[in-house]
Formats: sequence, C-alpha cells, structure tokens
Amino acid sequence: MEKLQNLTKSDLNFFVNQNIQIDLPGFVLSLICAAILSFLVQLFYIRYSSTLSNRTEFSKNFVILGVATCIVIMIVKSSLALSLGLVGALSIVRFRAAIKEPEELVYLFLIIATGLGCGANQLAITIVGIFFSLTIIMIYSGYLKKSKKNIEEKINLGIIIEQNINDTQIDNLISDIKKISKEMKFISMSRSNDSTTINIDLKPKKFENLTSLSGKIKKKFPSSKVILAYNDDLSL
Repeated sequence: MEKLQNLTKSDLNFFVNQNIQIDLPGFVLSLICAAILSFLVQLFYIRYSSTLSNRTEFSKNFVILGVATCIVIMIVKSSLALSLGLVGALSIVRFRAAIKEPEELVYLFLIIATGLGCGANQLAITIVGIFFSLTIIMIYSGYLKKSKKNIEEKINLGIIIEQNINDTQIDNLISDIKKISKEMKFISMSRSNDSTTINIDLKPKKFENLTSLSGKIKKKFPSSKVILAYNDDLSL
C-alpha cells in the first residue's frame, strides 16, 4: 500500500511539475499558418455568406480567434496539468455575443478547427481541409445564387378586365406580354359578358417591363386589374 501511495504521488508530481517543451520555429510557423487560414475564412465569410448581420463586424475577430486557439492547443498538448486546468478555466468563461444564425456558428467552428489543427502541428491536413471547405462554400454559394435567380424570374401574371374584350384586343394583349418575356406559358382564360380573365406564367426580361406593362394595360382598360406574383413551382 505504501509503495502504491508513493507511486501515485510520484506520478502526480510528474504531471504537475512537467516541463513544457515547445519548438519555437514550429510554434511560429503554426501561428502564421493559423492567421493566414483564418484570414482566408474571413474573406470567404464576407464574400459568400448570406447572413443578414454585419459580416465585417462579426468576422473582425476571426484571425484573433484562430491564433488564440492555436496558442492554447500548442501549450496544453504538452502538459496534462494544463489540459485539466483548461477545462476549469473554460467552465467560467461566458460568451455574451449572440449567435443569430446557424451559418455564423458554422464559420466559427471552421475557425476553431483551423486553430486546433495548426496548434496540433497537423499543418498539411489543416490546409487541405480548410481549402476543401472553402471550395465547397464557393461552389454551393454559386449554386444557391443561380437557383435563387431562377426562382425570382418566375412570375405569374393575372389580368382581370371588367368588360368583354374582343379577340383582336386579346391577341394584342398577348403580343405585348410576349415582347417583355424571355419565356411565356399560357395557363388559362375565361370570358363572360361582363369580364375577361387571363392567367399567364412568364420569365420577364426586366422587372421594369412588368411595371410598364401593367401601366399600359391600365391605360387601355381603365377597369382592369393586374396581379403579379412569384411562383416557385413554375415549369417553363
């Protein structure tokens, strides 16, 4: 029992009094790598993020966070006592900045991963991983922008005219709509003695053309009503 107690005390003293040996050139290289990668993440966040908050203001501490994480990992990885102390230190730290959107949290995790990888001297893996992540962000951002653009171009045009117009007037109206449309799909038309209703799906060349068209229709048919609406389900 006495030998076991002496062994336990010896092991405890070893961990508590363990000297930290850090290679200074390697430490500096890791810091530089963490700073550069964190700065690249910051640039991509400002350029490709879709968050509504102030991107520049939120990301101004990305580089400091990445470098700080790298320093902490470089220090504690060489000492079990410091590792245990870090757990207690972090338990009393409270971050007061509110994370409003999940995208912001994802970028923070990317910065922390940069600091962890550089601090652990896994520079090659960290660089490849960060560049791969940034490439995915760029490709996915372009895909979302293209999808959003396609959705925004799809318009449903409803025209209600409180009178029975003749076939020539209808043909002229359809011709005016074709002039401002890249693509057009006729949906329905109903006519009665008192009104004429036309429903068309289209992709306008310019949004301003829709405004001028509605004004032109209103001028030609004062009792008319023009309804414009986005339609995500159009299949032109």
